[in-house]
Amino acid sequence: MRKPLVLAISALLTMSAAQTQAATAATATATALAVPAWVERSNDDAKLLMKVIADFSPEAASQFGLPGYDDKVVDLKPGVDTRFQSALTDVKTKLTNLLAQEQDANVRQDLQILLKAADIQLEGNSLRRENLLPFYDVGEQVFGGEFALLQDQVEAKRRPSALKRLECYVGSAPGCTPITELAKARTTDRLNDKQLLGPYVGELQRTLGNTPHYVDGVRKLFAKYKLDNAEGKAALDKLEAQLKDYDAWLRSTVQPRARTDFRLPEALYAYNLKQVGLDIPPQQLIKQAELEFMETRAAMQQLAPLVAKADGIQATDYRDVLKALKKDQLSKDQVEPWYHQVIGQIEQQIRSQRIVELPQREMIMRLASDAESAQQPAPHMDPPPFIGNTGQRGTFVLTMGNPSAGGGAGQAYDDFTFKAAAWTLTAHEGRPGHELQFSAMIEHGVSLARSLFAFNSVNVEGWALYSEAEMVPYEPLDGQFIALQLRLLRAARAFLDPMLNLGLIDRERAHQILVDDVGVSEAMAKQELDRYTFNSPGQATAYFYGYSRLLQLRMEAEIALGTKFDRKAFNDFVIGQGLLPPDQLADAVRSQFIPAQRGAAAK
Repeated sequence: MRKPLVLAISALLTMSAAQTQAATAATATATALAVPAWVERSNDDAKLLMKVIADFSPEAASQFGLPGYDDKVVDLKPGVDTRFQSALTDVKTKLTNLLAQEQDANVRQDLQILLKAADIQLEGNSLRRENLLPFYDVGEQVFGGEFALLQDQVEAKRRPSALKRLECYVGSAPGCTPITELAKARTTDRLNDKQLLGPYVGELQRTLGNTPHYVDGVRKLFAKYKLDNAEGKAALDKLEAQLKDYDAWLRSTVQPRARTDFRLPEALYAYNLKQVGLDIPPQQLIKQAELEFMETRAAMQQLAPLVAKADGIQATDYRDVLKALKKDQLSKDQVEPWYHQVIGQIEQQIRSQRIVELPQREMIMRLASDAESAQQPAPHMDPPPFIGNTGQRGTFVLTMGNPSAGGGAGQAYDDFTFKAAAWTLTAHEGRPGHELQFSAMIEHGVSLARSLFAFNSVNVEGWALYSEAEMVPYEPLDGQFIALQLRLLRAARAFLDPMLNLGLIDRERAHQILVDDVGVSEAMAKQELDRYTFNSPGQATAYFYGYSRLLQLRMEAEIALGTKFDRKAFNDFVIGQGLLPPDQLADAVRSQFIPAQRGAAAK
């Protein structure tokens, strides 16, 4: 799942690879459903914070359906950090005053979510400014901004704005300065401050290596949607020339400041963990994850002989069984049909086993383009617009390689393109995982605070990993085996990420664990290690931790309700809360779900 920008606006201002979420005034929730009065009032409060985010990152606003921002681009003008900090501080004051006057418990909870989101933005902005030299992946930003408008589900009348946005990126539109020049200026502003850490050398190399993929990706989007007319070609040529010049500038000016140690200052890494939703010390997480790793690996070994017998594999060690399963690779034209077949079977099981209520809309799955894979090498869910949604759906996007790794056959994944892998990956990215979670929020009319601003990786990835576990009993043996392998990966992430960033393990040993014990491909291992060390340090811990918290909460509900516990009712309730963090979700289960289920059973 891609990280949404609404909780990483500071990262946007340093050109993070995030997917974006934002909105402003005059928006309702995503459907025409009648919503409770408190939701409407909460959404009015949320507009204050949404307006700030949309003004500084208009690509985010247009991606999530907000009118009026399609031709605008990210604010990188002088003093952007200070102006952003000031705007957020003003909004925080207004939200604090509203909270002091608010009596409704639900609206108060949403105001607390908004205030926490503002605090996280303010803290991150300050920490980055104090510690890091501004560094911008302009190619990634431009591709993301154009891709937000050039998709099949975007209304055709909006797509011409992609040309206007590109003309602003390259400085051809009135009042626009080339984004490459603005990016250079913001870095140059602070280049003489030698205390600031430059980008990690691996991050800089990734940026430089991905530029051709982004340029090619934008050209293909313009060709697909018939925007490659004379004006379009002129803007595309300018973009390619400007990015080439910008990359040369990065090599000459920024590369000498690149650092060889990927580790962030302790305060910044701690902030990253808090931002994704981790609320325990990393040392405690490491111990919990190591135990889970050992138990999951033992479960894989127990299942391996049964899988081998069922699939005619002459092996019993789980590593050898995994290698044998991976040899049966689907061709590129077989991947989507097979995944769609699995989607149908999973939906049948969700209905027959009463796991969770299915959305009314059908699920979309497709393969990633090279540019998308460069931006986000792992399989992911592109969320639908939460604002003004007129039927658009989230999309499960499957990546088949890691272009940023340097190309070549050795950088192709074999981790997701064999039949057994489709079951758990679909359960995670699709249904009952991310896609169901987001579709349900749209169809139920969840407040903007809970659908956008409560978002963090712990509450989103925790549900997706929990969804994998819910489906395991109804999958074929080899599908169950791969579900365990991917659970093993999430446990490995939860100790390798903090151990690497705290200096407790080196990259070589972490690589061995991923390849030899978890069984991922060389390309996937590189993507994982890049993720832990510079792409998104801290984020990978969220899967295991969120899953653990949700399992603990479910066990608490089962103990409290006994024979009155209803799995589908519990899962529907969790989904109906939107993206509440674990503590707030636990409060809702204790104060609302458990009493309601007791009352229903007593009738």
